[in-house]
Amino acid sequence: MTTPSSRPIISRLDTSQPDFDARLAALLAWEASQDAAIEQTVAEIVRDVRVRGDAAVLEYTRRFDRLSLSDAAALELPRAELDAALAALPAAPRAALESAAARVRAYHEHQRAESWSYVEADGTRLGQKIGPIDRVGLYVPGGKAAYPSSVLMNALPAKVAGVPELIMVCPTPDGVRDPMVLAAAAIAGVDRVFTIGGAQAIAALAYGTATIPAVDKIVGPGNAYVAEAKRRVFGTVGIDMIAGPSEILIICDGHTDPDWIAMDLFSQAEHDQLAQSILLSPDAAFLDAVQSAIERLLPTMPRRDVIAASLADRGALIKVASLEQACDITDRIAPEHLEISTRDPGQWADRIRHAGAMFLGPYSSESLGDYCAGPNHVLPTMRTARFSSPLGVYDFQKRSSLIEVSAAGAAALGPIAAELAYGEGLQAHARSAEMRLPGARS
Repeated sequence: MTTPSSRPIISRLDTSQPDFDARLAALLAWEASQDAAIEQTVAEIVRDVRVRGDAAVLEYTRRFDRLSLSDAAALELPRAELDAALAALPAAPRAALESAAARVRAYHEHQRAESWSYVEADGTRLGQKIGPIDRVGLYVPGGKAAYPSSVLMNALPAKVAGVPELIMVCPTPDGVRDPMVLAAAAIAGVDRVFTIGGAQAIAALAYGTATIPAVDKIVGPGNAYVAEAKRRVFGTVGIDMIAGPSEILIICDGHTDPDWIAMDLFSQAEHDQLAQSILLSPDAAFLDAVQSAIERLLPTMPRRDVIAASLADRGALIKVASLEQACDITDRIAPEHLEISTRDPGQWADRIRHAGAMFLGPYSSESLGDYCAGPNHVLPTMRTARFSSPLGVYDFQKRSSLIEVSAAGAAALGPIAAELAYGEGLQAHARSAEMRLPGARS
């Protein structure tokens, strides 16, 4: 089977091929292109909201979401509406949301850090004070894209961290409100919800308006305009990350059902035609079986056109010489999601240094992690797993150093500090330390 353009349904690579490195580099090549038109539009919106506040937000909401409101206060949903959405949910989706929330909350409870300190022999106390960010903004896509799981994954770590106020913004084009998203907000303990979206929502959260309070950090996914707005306001507020297309890499020894692996590849490819799905295996016959499964199962998928484009453009089945080599290639790719579908997957996980989340064993499908396993599904993409981590409680806590120097400590540390300060040409630093030495004169 081929795609409409007669390309193979998915690329086949082999590490023994002399051009393998070049072909892999070409497959992985992707840069978040900065669209000049998007940059300009977002810059204008952010500037306008910063200057005109509520009036600008109302204008953009009327233009983009087709909602005409005369009073910005009408943008806020009452808490009773969130509770009503939860109460009205049928039993099955409500149970699923509540079960997922309980698991996500329980997992993140283990991440909460506490303040600490220690006292040195001379009585000097050093440590760290750890506490929550005061106010966080959560962006939730609206319209055709409704993600209650995103509400849980972003809101619950913030609440576990102790964030006192969580402000959610979610566009409601034509006034349509997704009940699952509102129910998830109620379950997660979101404090306030405003029905705004786009770059204007990010600007309102960053700078504040008469109606919408300014926050200290903004998290949550969005389209290219939202991503550009987050990039633009970073520094005024913190942000979680600028995420790229979704990624999955699977290491398989050939003992997992090929249909399972094909569907796991689909699970990321269906997000977006820019998403990337890669399988590494030393078993050529197994790669053949997975390719056959892809060809057989793809026509049954509602999002088959998106999946087909993703697999044809950025997917690959790669024959490796060994599982050890598969681990080396994985670290080179640093994938967002890594499935290790092998016997004794732990031994291979121990070799991996760079991955956003690891799913070990044939029953650990990435889709479980997206919804209800417990760990966060907000993960680093585009090789940023080399230096960053999943969203967690630690992203909603900040740390202050504690330094309480005793008289004896000042006597010991003063000469060291003074010597270094004089070396840097900072005499006031040096004198500040020397004045606290025994017998020193002002």
